[in-house]
Amino acid sequence: MKTPELYIGTAGWSYKDWVPNFYPRSQSKDFSWLQFYSQYFNVVEVNASYYTYLNPRVVKSWLNQIEDVNEFLFTVKLHQDFTHKRIYTSEQTAAVKHNLDMLKDNERLGGLLLQFPYSFECSDANIEYLAKLIRQFEEYEKFVEVRHKSWQNKKASTVTFCTIDQPQIGESIDFNPVIGNGAAYIRFHGRNEDAWLNSIKNFGKRQTYEEQSARYKYLYSPGELAEIDYKIKEIFDKVKKVFVIMNNHPHGDAVANAFELIHLLRDKVKIEIPGTIINAYPRLNNIAIN
Repeated sequence: MKTPELYIGTAGWSYKDWVPNFYPRSQSKDFSWLQFYSQYFNVVEVNASYYTYLNPRVVKSWLNQIEDVNEFLFTVKLHQDFTHKRIYTSEQTAAVKHNLDMLKDNERLGGLLLQFPYSFECSDANIEYLAKLIRQFEEYEKFVEVRHKSWQNKKASTVTFCTIDQPQIGESIDFNPVIGNGAAYIRFHGRNEDAWLNSIKNFGKRQTYEEQSARYKYLYSPGELAEIDYKIKEIFDKVKKVFVIMNNHPHGDAVANAFELIHLLRDKVKIEIPGTIINAYPRLNNIAIN
């Protein structure tokens, strides 16, 4: 079986509750979470870009922090103005592209993630809107996340539709690895159904960080990961690249599961894992280089 290029990491890296489960508690003033992260993973999905238009100086800082890492990519989530509000200006488009171009010119851009809400069903109007966005960002590799089952098995020649794992509620799209444009982009939101339903019930209400993050609090079991490993490997011969992004971030669950999937997808080779995360998740000791 041919193994494609594998990019495995997490959705975001700047989480205070990853200390001390991943990031060491004692840090010098020059300690960089991104530098530490990039020692162990070769991709990260940028979430901040969904909420704000990033200052180019911030992107430049990221590039400086990982300049000594040979292989490391950023995938960037498109701002919600484009995917949820669907109201944006040419200036906002230019601001997004400026940052994407900085990453692309430095060969650090994995692609642009267009994440749509569950309400974005497969209709003629929505297909037309998606096609407009695809044209708007035609110069970048694009990954499209849709969550409604009406999009099941839809394909496009210029984008990769994401495979997503989440609680199967209502008309949620199934977990079934799909390929497009020579790649697969697979995102894991956890399977915490009760918390997911509670999040839907409280949508729009003021919530604490813990309340907002509760639906992603989920640690995949070894059995679930073995099943996921099998399903992903079924498409290995059909793709050149596979991106695996863990979004079950609270307290470092995403980090632990990302290490486990690296181990499984790379034919169970033992890997370098920091002692911080092994202390928090002792089962990782079985896959770590001693």
